[in-house]
Amino acid sequence: MDNAFSHPDRNLALELVRATEAAAIRAMPFIGRGDKNAADGAAVDAMRTFLGTVNFQGTIVIGEGEKDNAPMLFNGEVVGNGNGPECDIAVDPIDGTSLTAAGRGHAISMLAVADRGSMLDASSVFYMEKLVSGADGIGVLDITQSLGDNIRELAKKKRVSVSDIKVAILDRPRNVDAIEEIRSAGANTRLILDGDVAAGINSARPDSRIDMCYGVGGSPEGVATTCAIKALGGFIQGRLMPGSDEERERGAAAGLKFDYVYSADELVAGDNTFFVATGVTDGELVRGVRRDGPWLKTESIIFRSRSGTIRRVNSDYLVERWLD
Repeated sequence: MDNAFSHPDRNLALELVRATEAAAIRAMPFIGRGDKNAADGAAVDAMRTFLGTVNFQGTIVIGEGEKDNAPMLFNGEVVGNGNGPECDIAVDPIDGTSLTAAGRGHAISMLAVADRGSMLDASSVFYMEKLVSGADGIGVLDITQSLGDNIRELAKKKRVSVSDIKVAILDRPRNVDAIEEIRSAGANTRLILDGDVAAGINSARPDSRIDMCYGVGGSPEGVATTCAIKALGGFIQGRLMPGSDEERERGAAAGLKFDYVYSADELVAGDNTFFVATGVTDGELVRGVRRDGPWLKTESIIFRSRSGTIRRVNSDYLVERWLD
């Protein structure tokens, strides 16, 4: 596709990161305060404001908040200044609102961008079974295989013992059987309290302590994670998991497939994606926003699939101009 986004201004990523930085900063006063909706609402407002200044025509295909009536950037909302390329956006002002409210680590502010029409709109089905790893998983892992077989095959490919394999998985009742299967296979679990985007990305990073990410989590997170996985050259598969007959009917009406394995290219078509994340609380992917005297410090990470690049951005903001 020969359009403006196929040859984007190199400043686009830096424009996008301003939105995640702003969201993380605005959420900072609510870290550990026990009110996840207040944190999310502050982050949503900040992200919406900054996205409005970006030189693109963005349509939010994957928004968050619908599951629990939390504040949200809604599906179908148009953002940007109306100029520049047309893009799909997956957005989560805070991936890990419960972590933020509790003052725990690994919460991030994130957004993903791709060519218009390239993201799977899975918004009518809330949950997805996901299997993610680095490049070693390509041609080896298959979500239709047992977890035990996948673990053993990955260990063989990586030339390590099964006992060395670490699998990140959301600590939820729906994943209890999978957690037991991982442990029974002889591998180690890394239980995630909330938000599996960072865990999925970490499983594809060569310098990470996580080898694989598996489990039933949010379908919006699966689409967003794919944008980063494409930049990392990693592996991801997903299967939609409707929670009711009504949800299945709604998804079928939207053209979604069930009992079907979605590949990376079906979750996000093409190789032209950005993924941007700023730390809200400290995690393996990025450090959280923190105060240092009169300054607020943020750490962000930017993945771009077309160029196969990863950039880290550290920014300092004067407290008096950002927080009351």
